[in-house]
Amino acid sequence: MKRIREPAVAGMFYPSSPQKLLDEVKTLFDLTRSETNIDNILGIVSPHAGYVYSGKIAASAFNILLNKNYHTVIIISPSHREYFPGISIYDGDAYKTPLGIVPVNKEVRQKLIDSGQFIFEGVQGHRAEHAVEVQLPFLQVILKDFEIVPIVMGDQSRQYVDELSKSIASSLDEKTLIVASSDLSHFYSKETANMLDSIVENHINKFDFDGLQKDLESGKCEACGGGAIVAMMKAAYIASKKNSKVLARGDSGDVTGDFSEVVGYLSAAVY
Repeated sequence: MKRIREPAVAGMFYPSSPQKLLDEVKTLFDLTRSETNIDNILGIVSPHAGYVYSGKIAASAFNILLNKNYHTVIIISPSHREYFPGISIYDGDAYKTPLGIVPVNKEVRQKLIDSGQFIFEGVQGHRAEHAVEVQLPFLQVILKDFEIVPIVMGDQSRQYVDELSKSIASSLDEKTLIVASSDLSHFYSKETANMLDSIVENHINKFDFDGLQKDLESGKCEACGGGAIVAMMKAAYIASKKNSKVLARGDSGDVTGDFSEVVGYLSAAVY
């Protein structure tokens, strides 16, 4: 009997109807089609809000994967609903969305667990967490056959970020993609959010993961999946992929028209 993680936020963050979901994702891809061609992509940053708010910015990241081939996608997510020390990789067989079932790569999961003392398999962080799940329909539309390694960071402090980056770097090959799932600042005015979020953007464009980590730790900028972004960039550095580029940035006010309390979003590529 396979253990499948059922969709937790279908009908809330994205449509629960398979056809409506497919149509929405395809529309988002059409709206964000880019002439930019980036080779040797190791990872992307993608937001994880409802598609109505951050879908276009997420699609701008997944769009650059068009016609590329990956067999494993490592998705790194923060934990919004439960705190636990360490890093949890889903211990079941697959994740499910309205578009179908995505199997877990058990071999890579085991490699990561074996290479780190803080990395374990379990359901902690996976029960109701949306930040992994919302990435999957984009991947299901843009990629062919692939497996995932769904990772939720219960704690994003430096020791966990460092271990995760080293463990991921040691298990990478040319057919592996990393997705760092993160939104930016939450519930500031548009003006303040722009100031905070531009700091994250600048660090990513400079491939300055040390500076990003320091500014996240000091509160100079905010990203709920900041540890995921830094872990991906550090893994890329170890794997000699040392370029990163922000593809799009915006906030919820661009959609709602309410600029008093916005949530910031960004997409980026690491290559």
